Amino acid sequence: MARFFKITALVPSQTRIRTQRELQNTYFTKLVPYENWFREQQRIQKAGGTIIKVELATGKQGVNAGLS
Repeated sequence: MARFFKITALVPSQTRIRTQRELQNTYFTKLVPYENWFREQQRIQKAGGTIIKVELATGKQGVNAGLS
């Protein structure tokens, strides 16, 4: 049985609009395998992001996300 974390995170993405820089936050939710969780956490934090919610999702990939 595979273990997944369902994470919801917020990552700021910078887009240039004319001369000023505008900061836009991008929300995303993804399923991350238990083994890759630490690497994913590092990646989000390096990008200046915030992890909002982490849930433990067990079973086949996509089941808890409503995909089957």
